[in-house]
Amino acid sequence: MAATTIKLSHATKERLDRLRKYRRETYDEVLERVLEILNLCRSSPEGARARLVGIDKARKEASL
Repeated sequence: MAATTIKLSHATKERLDRLRKYRRETYDEVLERVLEILNLCRSSPEGARARLVGIDKARKEASL
């Protein structure tokens, strides 16, 4: 996979960090998931909400 560099503000990086499911998850994985959820919102808002709840649950389990 080809990679590129993008500039982010510190605030944006911190927001992405809070969206990680686990510590070593890449920003690419985080952004892919966010974009997938945004697309899901168009067709199934409840499905998108369920995905977000699942992410919160996974984060809590990973932090134990």
